[in-house]
This record gives sequence, structure tokens and C-alpha cells, in this order.
Amino acid sequence: PSTSVRALRSAVERLQSMGTQVVVGTCPDLGTIRPVGHPLRLVARTWSRRLAAAQAIAVVEGGGRAVSLATILGPEFEAAPRDMFGPDQFHPSTAGYQSCAAAMLPTVAAAVGVIPADSVAPEAARGEGVLSLPEAAAAAAASPGTEVSRADVSGGPRRPRGGWAWLRHRRHHPIPAVGGVEPSRPDDVQVAPPGPTSNISA
Repeated sequence: PSTSVRALRSAVERLQSMGTQVVVGTCPDLGTIRPVGHPLRLVARTWSRRLAAAQAIAVVEGGGRAVSLATILGPEFEAAPRDMFGPDQFHPSTAGYQSCAAAMLPTVAAAVGVIPADSVAPEAARGEGVLSLPEAAAAAAASPGTEVSRADVSGGPRRPRGGWAWLRHRRHHPIPAVGGVEPSRPDDVQVAPPGPTSNISA
């Protein structure tokens, strides 16, 4: 896993250096895959969440945004396994991948600047705010659709190891047609030092 995480960070850095906005869906909770029985299911869940957190850290350190897929393979896939899983029952079907893409879409829209301004400001009431990068990555690994991205904090507490990161649960908004908007960078803002509203539970 450490080799793949290093390769991921390198790829994100290269893409960012070319001016590309990078959004990465991290490893889903593999403990939700039906053919994986107990006790291997618990092992798969633990390892996949650790990998997801490590991937999120690598992506943010490389300049991109990470979106947790976490347990997105759970209830929806459990309700309709024949539709959501492919023939091997391990990989998603077309509909399954569509569900994963839907979880990432709000962050992709934010990355290219096509979301409404009211979805940019984090909402503490929804469990959003600033954490250290390792804390944000660990929290996101258990919550599907959660975005982790770099936060530039001015003043306040000493910068933690790994730096600061936003933890966001972006709302879904209608996405304008391609070519109908001007690209922007709505998230490039300075933020206040973390305070009580930044204490987020997973």
C-alpha cells in the first residue's frame, strides 16, 4: 500500500503542475462486498479504511481533493446486488460506478468552479470545518461523499504535522451544462484559525 500511495501522490503532483484540477475517490470499504465472508470481512474493512485515509493524505499533500467512497458500496448495493455489482460480484456494474461518480460530483463541480457560492462556505452544523490533515482523512474514511482538501490557515495554533485540511460534506446542486460557465477557483480563500466549530466527529 505504501508504494501505491507514493505513486498516487506523485501522479497528483504531476497533474497539478500542469494546471489540472485533481479529484480522487479513495478506496471504498471492502468489508461491504458480499462474497467476502467473516472474519475476512473485518480485515478487509480495516485495511481498506486505512488505505483510504492514506490516499486522502497523499492526494491533499499533492494539491488535489479527495472524496471518500467509504461504505457507498453498502446499503444501496445490498438492496440491488444484481444491478449494482458486475458479473464477478466484486466490482461495481455500470450503475454501481454511476453511484460512485454521483458521490464525487459535488467536489468535481467545486474544483472547476461551477457550484453556487453558498455551497463554498463550510457549515459547522453539518460537521464541516478545519482539522489536521490526518484527522480529516481518518474522519472521511468512515463517511461516504466526504471531501478532504487543503486549508490555508492564517495565524492561530501552530501548524500540525501534515498541515490543515477542510472536511466538507458538499450539497448536491444542479450542474450547468459544459461550456455554460466560466471556470473559477472558489476554494482559494484564507480561513480563520480552527476554533470550537472545527471539532468534528466522524
